[in-house]
Amino acid sequence: MKPVRWFALVAAATAPVAMVSSPAAFATPAVNTEAVVISQATLDGVEYITRAITIQPGGSTGWHFHDGQVFGVVRAGTLTRTFADCADVVSPVGSAVTEESGPDHIHNGRNLGPEPVMLWIDYIQPAGTPLSVDVPGPPGCPIV
Repeated sequence: MKPVRWFALVAAATAPVAMVSSPAAFATPAVNTEAVVISQATLDGVEYITRAITIQPGGSTGWHFHDGQVFGVVRAGTLTRTFADCADVVSPVGSAVTEESGPDHIHNGRNLGPEPVMLWIDYIQPAGTPLSVDVPGPPGCPIV
């Protein structure tokens, strides 16, 4: 009989059911990505936020979606966004970036090039909501 460590039993006993039954249900975190808030204002329950986002070569935003409106511009490098159907949209420097809101519009932004991707992104959303919601990658889409 194989020995079982006590912490494995505690983790299994206290983990939510989804975690125990499906390890693929974990969200994918951002890798080699940095964001700095440039400006932020709230008016009548709506937040207006501008961020400078840098994705290093080989980096990614992780799979996520936005509750509000998102638009911006690629200031350097080439951004590759993969959507739930595994289709890529490639946006070179100078391209406008827009993303639809809600959990039906998950995506992962990646830097497949040799130089950093630099973005200016604007968010318009209900005050107090997160800028993005991390989610697991879609089934059948191997992009991490």
